[in-house]
Amino acid sequence: TRGVAGLLRKGGIDLLEGIGRFRGLGAIEVDLADGGTQVVQAANAIIATGSAPMEIPGIPFDGETVVSSREALEFNEIPNQLVVVGAGYIGLELGSVYSRLGSSVTVLEMMDKVLPEMDEDLGVAAHEIFARQGMEFHLGAKVTGVEIEEKEAIVRYELAGSESYSTADKVLVATGRQPFVDRLGLETVGLELDPRGFIPVDPGMRTAVDGVYAIGDVVPTPMLAHVAMDEGMVAAQCIAGQRSEMNYTAIPAVVFTHPEIASVGLKEQEAIDNGHTVRTGRFPFRGIGRARARGDVEGWVKMITDAESEKLLGVHCIGAEAGHLIHEAVVAMAFGGSAEDIALTVHAHPTLSEAMKEAALAVDGRSLHI
Repeated sequence: TRGVAGLLRKGGIDLLEGIGRFRGLGAIEVDLADGGTQVVQAANAIIATGSAPMEIPGIPFDGETVVSSREALEFNEIPNQLVVVGAGYIGLELGSVYSRLGSSVTVLEMMDKVLPEMDEDLGVAAHEIFARQGMEFHLGAKVTGVEIEEKEAIVRYELAGSESYSTADKVLVATGRQPFVDRLGLETVGLELDPRGFIPVDPGMRTAVDGVYAIGDVVPTPMLAHVAMDEGMVAAQCIAGQRSEMNYTAIPAVVFTHPEIASVGLKEQEAIDNGHTVRTGRFPFRGIGRARARGDVEGWVKMITDAESEKLLGVHCIGAEAGHLIHEAVVAMAFGGSAEDIALTVHAHPTLSEAMKEAALAVDGRSLHI
């Protein structure tokens, strides 16, 4: 954040720290952090207030034992036992970090799979890999309550029709995030939310109110920092009178575990549900010389294509440097490319990126090194 503050100073941007709210169209009132109130007049405004961790009904955060991802980054010591509620991005990232640091980690997930928002094969692989690393998973578990006795938490949950419990020093609730739109005075400008509490926008990030834009986690688009960054650029360009729109067809998503998990485009079942006849190719990292040399042979790259047009529909990867490798697929998809385009591209040897080429070849059963 200090780096961003430096960029603001460099750009000659005035920064007011405090709590702000609309006071009618073109006016924003700020309760300054150092005291006093200031009203800012503006022809255009961008709402970028982000999101807040979502609580489980009846299980509020206390900031000490039952915590969100924010407090989980600030523990003074490594918990002996950590219960993570939710096996999505945040739950796996922080759960696997503390597992590697020595915590006994139990993950409770209400759905019947890990990473329910990603391709099913990724969830299966992640479950197997992190279970081998020592994390304990209970899938289909509905958390019903948390009791705290002398700083020890007893987490009660229903599983397969029976009641069970786990004990922990800390309980990380990572069941999602919700847009932070409270107390912004949106009603003073006539701005309404959608049924899920998000601010509707068009591809230029314009709201239904002239001069008011919204970006990031407050709009119904992927809750990812890099998405918010590009949305902010689009909004600024539109305010400046330029033509600019967001394109969400090739948005990379990365889970920063070890190994990393990355994805772009459609999941396999999603592609089938959308009417595509799909062809897939998969290649394991154990067939890549660089992966074997560095001891990172877990995982694979999977490509999904349309059988008729050969267009690349989605790429999913679990393994070393997956967060870097996925961007080759992002560029290919952004230009409407095919798996064959990647297969015909020369990849340096020995590199992990050869797994992308081999997976592209595997779509037609032509992979070379396995």
